[in-house]
Amino acid sequence: MTEEEAQAWLHAEYDVSRETWQRLETFIALLRDEMQRQNLISQASADSLWARHIVDSAQLLRYAPAPETGQTWLDLGTGAGFPGIIIAILTPYHVHMVESRKRRVEFLSHVVDQTGIGDHANVIGDRLENVESFPADVISARAFAPLERLIALSHRFSTENTVWLLPKGKNAVRELKGLSPKRQKMFHVEHSLTDPNAGILVGKG
Repeated sequence: MTEEEAQAWLHAEYDVSRETWQRLETFIALLRDEMQRQNLISQASADSLWARHIVDSAQLLRYAPAPETGQTWLDLGTGAGFPGIIIAILTPYHVHMVESRKRRVEFLSHVVDQTGIGDHANVIGDRLENVESFPADVISARAFAPLERLIALSHRFSTENTVWLLPKGKNAVRELKGLSPKRQKMFHVEHSLTDPNAGILVGKG
C-alpha cells in the first residue's frame, strides 16, 4: 500500500472530515518533530507513515463495535501513538492510553492537547500493573508484550463482551498456538491490510 493509497483508503473507509484530517496532519507534524529527540518509530517506516502506522492502526476499527457514547478503548503501550491516538482522532471512543516511559507520556500528552482530543482521550503514565481496573469495551496493543503475558496483565479490564484487537505481525498464528486451548478459542486471525504477511488477533471475552 502506497502513501497515496493509504490516504485514499482512509477517506473512503471513514469519510474523514476536514477537521479530522487536520488533526491527523497535526499529529504527523508533531511526531516527525519529536523524532528528532527520541526514537518513536523506525526511520525506515517514517517514509511510509500513512500506510505503516496510520492505516495500520485505523484498520482495527473494522473489527471493533460501532462506538457509542461512553464506550471505552484501552490501548496498552501506546508509545508513539499507535493505535491510541489514531482511534481517538477518528472516533468518539473514550481512549485510555497506557504508557510507562516518561518521555513518551510527555509526547502523547502534548499530542492530546494539540489535536484537541482531550475531551475523550487521556494518557495514563504508569505500568499497567499499577492501573486501577475498569471495564473496557475494546482492548488493543500493538507492541506491548508477548500474547500470554499481555492477556494475563490486562484480563482484569475485560468483560464477556470486550473485544481484543492485537496486531501481532508475522507471529500472530505462532503466538496464538502458544496459548492454552481455552484462550485459543477466544481469538481468530485476520489479515492486515498493510502487510499481507501480518496478522491481527481478534478476540472476545
